[in-house]
Amino acid sequence: MSRFGGLALLGPYLRPYRGKVALALLSLLIAAGTVLAFGACLRALIDRGFADGRPDILNYALASLVVVAVVLAFASGARFYLVSWLGERVVGDLRRDLFAHVIRLGPAWFEIKRSGDVMSRISADAQLIEQVIGSSASVALRNTLMCVGGVVMLVVTNPKLALLVLAMVPLVVAPIILFGRKVRALSREAQARMADMVSEGAETLDAVRTVQAFAQEENASRKFGQATERAFDAARRRIARRAVMTTLVIFIVFSAVGFLLWIGGHDVLDGHISAGDLSAFIFYAVLVAGSGGAISETIGDLQRAAGAAERLAELQAEPPAIAETTAPKALPQMVQGSVQFEGVSFRYPTRPETLALDHFDIDVAPGETVAIVGPSGAGKTTVFNLLLRFYDPDAGVVRLDGIDIRDLRFADLRRTLAIVPQEPVLFTASVADNIRYGRPDASDAEIRAAAEAASALSFIEAMPRGFATNLGTRGVRLSGGQRQRLAIARALLCDPAILLLDEATSALDAESELAVQKALDRLMHRRTTLVIAHRLATVQKADRIIVIDQGRVVDAGRHGDLVCRGGLYARLAELQFNLSAAAS
Repeated sequence: MSRFGGLALLGPYLRPYRGKVALALLSLLIAAGTVLAFGACLRALIDRGFADGRPDILNYALASLVVVAVVLAFASGARFYLVSWLGERVVGDLRRDLFAHVIRLGPAWFEIKRSGDVMSRISADAQLIEQVIGSSASVALRNTLMCVGGVVMLVVTNPKLALLVLAMVPLVVAPIILFGRKVRALSREAQARMADMVSEGAETLDAVRTVQAFAQEENASRKFGQATERAFDAARRRIARRAVMTTLVIFIVFSAVGFLLWIGGHDVLDGHISAGDLSAFIFYAVLVAGSGGAISETIGDLQRAAGAAERLAELQAEPPAIAETTAPKALPQMVQGSVQFEGVSFRYPTRPETLALDHFDIDVAPGETVAIVGPSGAGKTTVFNLLLRFYDPDAGVVRLDGIDIRDLRFADLRRTLAIVPQEPVLFTASVADNIRYGRPDASDAEIRAAAEAASALSFIEAMPRGFATNLGTRGVRLSGGQRQRLAIARALLCDPAILLLDEATSALDAESELAVQKALDRLMHRRTTLVIAHRLATVQKADRIIVIDQGRVVDAGRHGDLVCRGGLYARLAELQFNLSAAAS
């Protein structure tokens, strides 16, 4: 890939705004042209105004300079607005598309990626892109035009001196080429270290209660400080290399200008050129020198942005672990809610040596309540993960109402399901917005009804602003039982055909558990329900209990039958409560 190849990512994002790009380029051309016109005005001012002693020419030259200044000001202002607008708009579109892509990559991808690194790319790396479009690229292009235009005017003004200028160009270009590749590599490394620092900080802040509970503030600060130092060191090396490049380029450019002035001064003294020609030549030479120096500065910015664009392109090119079918089947309008796992075997991508499910078979009838129990690591949560199609099985098939779920659109499949997890996730939003999360179009009356059915209405109305109360980060202002009831209200509002309960009451006190259990009973009524449970007391009323161990179904039946038969379930029951009481 070329030094700026990564910036090709921006092409599709600039294309919809071709009109504004064209206007920005036109403004840039006008601004560059007016700067070059200053040289002609300067020549006329000296040769025909000062030398000939003509005030009218002096007045004309002054008026011309004022007109040029006005045009330059308006063109520069228009260029600044247009390129800044383009920078903000393109980066906004890029961030939106990147986030929309990442959010569809699935849990498997996030098992090996840090969310802080992802957000660093979407925020910090994209910010470099905005800087390029909104500033560096136009500055580089403007200075390139002025440099090229300045060289042309040098040739027109004095061909001999212009040839000397062109002979010095390789001396300027060489450091840019030699140092440029290393600057780009160091830019990528600096961005990676910045992403590590953001990830370290975000992870610590997300777990700040745990950090404080174990008195690890000093250790956490030290680790973040180390990450900051690594980011600083990478940035320092990039800056040092770029500083050397800039120093060499500017030294060579302005030394060359000095040499040209020395030669031009001798030509004036010898009468070969006029003082106006030399003044114009000096102006253009300084313009070329300044433009060359500015180009060397902006090339560093462009290379840094190219490195950032490559990281964003890598993120954009990540394929989804689970692909949605291109020819989806339609679910019936009234989903019955039957679920079948037929010979399902599955390994998690991060643990390929271990079977999470091994030839797993279950058949759940519409409206049936089935509890899945077993020791930790037996594969209970994996059943839910496959049913929600966070992963696809390595072998076998999962069916919903007889249809392979791989033949369904994600939205159609997940619309029939609702999960109440052990640790419900609440967002930094109002109570109403959290409840309507699964159904954004739900009315206020429907939200209120769902809250009432979930035994949540009383504590919601006791809040300062009722349903409009903001819950803070992750619902930190609520108790465990209150968060759980909001999760149940969310599931009720979705009105799913199939309900997934993942230890929905295991972390609650007795009073909260009673309130939540009443809400769950309403939610489970006449629905297919799959319940993951460690506490066997919560599943005694299930129509059927599936006992799994090491990814296999080892027993199935009702609570009393399983206890009487002995085996794994009976041992689990004995650990939790007296066996004879359990049997009765």
